[in-house]
Amino acid sequence: MTSDAVPALFVSHGAPLFAVDAGETGPALTRFGAELAAAQPQGLRGVVLMSPHWMARSPAVMTSAAPATWHDFGGFPPELYRLQYPAHGHPALGQEVIALLGQAGIEAQADAARPMDHGAWVPLMHLFPQADVPVVQVALPARQGPAEVFAMGRALRGLRGQGVLVMGSGSMTHNLAEFFGGEREPAPYVVAFSRWVENALTQGHLDAMLDYRHAAPHAARAHPTDDHFLPIFFALGAAGFGEPGVQPRYLSREVMYGMLSMDAFAMSAPH
Repeated sequence: MTSDAVPALFVSHGAPLFAVDAGETGPALTRFGAELAAAQPQGLRGVVLMSPHWMARSPAVMTSAAPATWHDFGGFPPELYRLQYPAHGHPALGQEVIALLGQAGIEAQADAARPMDHGAWVPLMHLFPQADVPVVQVALPARQGPAEVFAMGRALRGLRGQGVLVMGSGSMTHNLAEFFGGEREPAPYVVAFSRWVENALTQGHLDAMLDYRHAAPHAARAHPTDDHFLPIFFALGAAGFGEPGVQPRYLSREVMYGMLSMDAFAMSAPH
């Protein structure tokens, strides 16, 4: 990787309300997006993003030139359904992603009809408010685990040296059964799990991360299912995590609703 490669990024996209209730995390993402743009004189080529709200039986890649904004949720205030995120797609970059995955032995299909789900457009509204960076989504393969998702990110690592932001959008904790508990203080298990992850990332403990279901405290409570945690491995693979010097730079450690950790971090080797 070149020293000016775009960092890989993991964001917690929280609840759909994050689109209008930005807390501390939304402004932090906006500042980081502006920093990325300033560091790329020609502009970012695109963002390649994995969200748990697109799960497919096998790997798939968005190749639409104009992906629609999909309001894939229910029961929220009407203002959320009026929001649009009119970023362009990037069919050529999508085909490049498919080719790079193929070179790594990961067969992926093009999907020209796929819209942007809220796991993509909600954090992107904060990251790139002008919707001026093209978006390519990559499906999270169902029934695959951390190692397989890590390999997908690693296959796309070279894109970071070509002005592409490779990004995982999920949630550092995601137990929605506790969402309506009315708590406002961070639950102790949320803090314990999130800070265990931060320590593992800082120490470069790839094996522990890949085995987080057994190694991390309160993993089953933090993630009754692992779909919202798996995108972190997409970002880690793209970052080259596990190699010397690859470190996280935390953008947010906020906790919303007492149980949704909004941790977000960029990751790259130092210059």
